[in-house]
Amino acid sequence: MHPFPLAATTGSTLDVGLDVLGSQLSAWTSSLDWTDVSAFWAEVSPYFPVAVAGAIVWGLWLYRFILSHRAKPIVTNYRTTTSVVVPSFHEDPDILMSALESWRSQHPDEIIIVLDVEDLDAYARIEALQDPTIKPILFHHVGKRSALGAGIRLAKYDILVLTDSDTWWQPDLLQNVQMPFIDPLVGAVGTHQTVYKRETSVWRRVADWLVNLRYLDYVPAMGAAGAVPCISGRTAVYRRSAVMPVLEHLENEYFLGKRCISGDDGRLTWLVLASGYKTVHQSTARALSMFPASFRAFVKQRIRWSRNSYRCYLTAIGTGWLWRVPFITKITVLQILLTPVTMGLTMFYLIFNRLDFTVLGVAAALCWLLLGRGIRGISHLRRHPQDILILPVLAFAVILVALPIKLYAFATMNKQGWLTRHADQIGGDGQDAVSLESKTDDARNEQEAVA
Repeated sequence: MHPFPLAATTGSTLDVGLDVLGSQLSAWTSSLDWTDVSAFWAEVSPYFPVAVAGAIVWGLWLYRFILSHRAKPIVTNYRTTTSVVVPSFHEDPDILMSALESWRSQHPDEIIIVLDVEDLDAYARIEALQDPTIKPILFHHVGKRSALGAGIRLAKYDILVLTDSDTWWQPDLLQNVQMPFIDPLVGAVGTHQTVYKRETSVWRRVADWLVNLRYLDYVPAMGAAGAVPCISGRTAVYRRSAVMPVLEHLENEYFLGKRCISGDDGRLTWLVLASGYKTVHQSTARALSMFPASFRAFVKQRIRWSRNSYRCYLTAIGTGWLWRVPFITKITVLQILLTPVTMGLTMFYLIFNRLDFTVLGVAAALCWLLLGRGIRGISHLRRHPQDILILPVLAFAVILVALPIKLYAFATMNKQGWLTRHADQIGGDGQDAVSLESKTDDARNEQEAVA
């Protein structure tokens, strides 16, 4: 049979189908009540600006989340010589000596501990070890940067491991942080840090949650792009040849005419980035660090960090450094700077224009808030599912940091000071050895005293 009659039959069938579909669509359109559509749009349109803003914020979070969870640690056989530099200002000697054992056990080539001239107890205890690789020096501290400069100038080896005096290394940290330096363009390597004895305080658990999300959902994405904007000074690792040319700029930074006291880690990170090096993250290099046990000290620490962020990132924008880093780092820095604006406007709009001030309306808003925070905390909750019980405290802390603390920090960003360490006090606020006693330990001690 000739193929053309078949084609004609198929074409006529298609025409009939289209006619039927067209008639059905026309009937549906004519039956549609456009008044209802208009009413529906009038109902939802006030939420449209918030929906757009929410879509952007959640889209950026998901983008970073996916990139971070796809990032892999750097594994090589590269090894070189290492100098550990530790600035220590009135640290609790028990804390310092305990942390020192964790560094010493990984056999760096040298450990230089820059103590304040009044820290004679710690100096004597270190000297008593009679370990030739450990070099304690007494130095008149005029801020952490001055102590770092003194220690770095004494360091002799290829890699500088800058470590806080209240930070403990997990096994193999020193080995793992050396691996990325096989790439000659890598100038700095960051570590994954969590809170030491997090169970001893609710504010340590909150801090652990926030720090965990930083190192699980944010930093790996920027590390994979070679541009982590702040290598945390709790344990930060640098190529010595990248640091020495910019060391003076670390020690002598001025912001609006005032010498900068804190914020050394962000400043040094950007100096290395601006020199053309990459800053990466090594998730297998893990450290534990002391965090405040009290609410007051928690707030002080966040004020200091927020002031540091504003000074550091505004300087990066003003000098043009920010525009030369990858997109993921640009948007993260800008989002950090603009968080008070974006969150403040959103909350103002919802509270004063959309919120139904009834029991049901307020309950729904709180559930929405906790649900969103819980979803963003999924990486932490997978590791500590019991922390779901402190989700309301975490949500409160996030709002506290994002709005009043950051706004206050912005207004006072050029007020210099450490806030949680004092010349007349041993250990940081809420960060001495006594603060590490858990409630269980306290109760047991009370029972033994009674007995």
